[in-house]
Amino acid sequence: RDLSENQILGIPRKAFRGIADVKNLQLDNNHISCIEDGAFRALRDLEILTLNNNNISRILVTSFNHMPKIRTLRLHSNHLYCDCHLAWLSDWLRQRRTIGQFTLCMAPVHLRGFNVADVQKKEYVCPGPHSEPPSCNANSISCPSACTCSNNIVDCRGKGLTEIPANLPEGIVEIRLEQNSIKSIPAGAFTQYKKLKRIDISKNQISDIAADAFQGLKSLTSLVLYGNKITEIPKGLFDGLVSLQLLLLNANKINCLRVNTFQDLQNLNLLSLYDNKLQTISKGLFAPLQAIQTLHLAQNPFVCDCHLKWLADYLQDNPIETSGARCSSPRRLANKRISQIKSKKFRCSGSEDYRSRFSSECFLDLVCPDKCRCEGTIVDCSNQKLARVPSHLPEYVTDLRLNDNEISVLEATGVFKKLPNLRKINLSNNKIKEVREGAFDGAASVQELMLTGNQLETVHGRMFRGLSGLKTLMLRSNLISCVSNDTFVGLSSVRLLSLYDNRISTITPGAFTTLVSLSTINLLSNPFNCNCHLAWLGKWLRKRRIVSGNPRCQKPFFLKEIPIQDVAIQDFTCEGNDESSCQLGPRCPEQCTCVETVVRCSNRGLRALPRGIPKDVTELYLEGNHLTAVPRELSIFRHLTLIDLSNNSIGMLTNYTFSNMSHLSTLILSYNRLRCIPIHSFNGLRSLRVLTLHGNDISSVPEGSFNDLTSLSHLFMPTLCIFNYFCIAPIDYNTGILYMHVIKQSKNKNVRGYD
Repeated sequence: RDLSENQILGIPRKAFRGIADVKNLQLDNNHISCIEDGAFRALRDLEILTLNNNNISRILVTSFNHMPKIRTLRLHSNHLYCDCHLAWLSDWLRQRRTIGQFTLCMAPVHLRGFNVADVQKKEYVCPGPHSEPPSCNANSISCPSACTCSNNIVDCRGKGLTEIPANLPEGIVEIRLEQNSIKSIPAGAFTQYKKLKRIDISKNQISDIAADAFQGLKSLTSLVLYGNKITEIPKGLFDGLVSLQLLLLNANKINCLRVNTFQDLQNLNLLSLYDNKLQTISKGLFAPLQAIQTLHLAQNPFVCDCHLKWLADYLQDNPIETSGARCSSPRRLANKRISQIKSKKFRCSGSEDYRSRFSSECFLDLVCPDKCRCEGTIVDCSNQKLARVPSHLPEYVTDLRLNDNEISVLEATGVFKKLPNLRKINLSNNKIKEVREGAFDGAASVQELMLTGNQLETVHGRMFRGLSGLKTLMLRSNLISCVSNDTFVGLSSVRLLSLYDNRISTITPGAFTTLVSLSTINLLSNPFNCNCHLAWLGKWLRKRRIVSGNPRCQKPFFLKEIPIQDVAIQDFTCEGNDESSCQLGPRCPEQCTCVETVVRCSNRGLRALPRGIPKDVTELYLEGNHLTAVPRELSIFRHLTLIDLSNNSIGMLTNYTFSNMSHLSTLILSYNRLRCIPIHSFNGLRSLRVLTLHGNDISSVPEGSFNDLTSLSHLFMPTLCIFNYFCIAPIDYNTGILYMHVIKQSKNKNVRGYD
């Protein structure tokens, strides 16, 4: 039955009673926001159900229980709210991969656009108590229960709402949502209400607005958003609002406005930007406002530099600013009314120019991060006990100081992609042991990087990816023991390199070949072993005539303290002195990153175990690859305590695969293609405490499979029938309780569990 493209708002409990022979039900392109418990109970023969392009935000766990023949379910383009009450749908779809494709979360904000089946169970969370999922009543869908509706006006003021109601009358012309606790306005929140003229969402907690939240509201005349926590207006938010006359954005935290923010607001009469965080305004921002009569700009920390000269001219020609906007800086103009300052007073220093040059595209976030100090274009976050690089940095920054903190790992967060003017990064005197590949992506403008006084043991070219413009690299006082020929790949612009005070005993031939601009290198205070492996360096130093500080040999004894470049070529010998810290082969596979005894080879497209994994590895992460079997080579790593093989394509286990791993305490095999568990698969794992097998297609586990797992405390399993007797659902079980329960029930072969 095709019921698409109607005006259906909800599906009541008994809607399909008496028509049980339906096999294909299409409900696309309606306005469905409510599906009552048991709405599809009568449709036991249903094979195809489509609910695309509706307003569904929640689905009860029992909704599809009575459709055993269902083979196609379509739910795309809805408003699914992925909290704890929708976690069941993720599991349900994951077990039926072909049924509900393109089912996407629309809220909360951090999950928007994610496939429901791909979101991990731990991410489906609810704030506060959540014992019962929200229910709905299809028969009362015309007006939200917390609101009153009359004359096409929906009044939801002061009702403690945390989200915008979805089940609104289609013909409404006004909605009042002020004085609630709404934090976000999702995509298309008001799009279906084409007759809306007035929206008031003032005095809420809104910090996030989807760019298309007001799309299609051509009749809207009044939009009130004051008293929220808005920091940025998304690009295109007000596009198409051609009838808008009143726009109140005051008392927010807006720090930037793109030059085309108001491009379609030709009929706007009053615009309030009073009491925000604006430091500059792009020239031409108000040009489209042909009907503007009143403008409020006061209580903003305006930087009255050369880029704001146009505003003074505009306000003198158009005396519409009635709130008395004043300069905050520079000091010579502080507290003076912008409209009364002469044009020649608006000048730029170098730092002021950086701060506002790109304001028309909102390339800047002018708010100084917590625990940091901002002066000019310097952002100083030093000596604040920071464990990571702040995620939100002002985009005008040229000099970033993060020295003397407690950062141990530089993650690849993309933070430097947002800093087009950055020239210097100081990360000295932290605890950095690892720089993840991609950590400096987007940092092409950086010229100076200081990593002095950290705990780096190895360095390689992938660490410095993105630093194509780097001229100075300081690696003094680390724990580097070897410089190989891939250490400085990609750093062709580096002129000054300091490796002073490390543990370097040898340098591989060709290590500096890619440093074509190098003019100064500091290799002093390193324990160089002047054997045959280092003979090339003396020749290279003499030939390049590079400023080096004359590094000296420390071994062998007869060459101690002699400058390397002064040692005769015949004295670089390896007789009884063949030591080379770079000779041991790769310290870490090219596809992986290694920190001490932790090796990460995640999401690398691997089809086999990489060569060169250190023999003393204790934690090995291989998740998100294309492995089809557990690599046999794992058996040689006897010190392993953790193996992560999740999200691969492993289809089978073999007996005694892990038998040599007596120290293994965590084994993660979730989200593979396992169908069965051979009885001796886990033999020898007497130290294993955590075993995860969920997200597989395991139908049974033979009795005795876990006999060797005497230390097991947590077992994560898919839905299956253990010992072919007792069925359990996917959950974290305390195994002591689980075993007692299974033993108790397994005597009765007819006992059935739950699914």
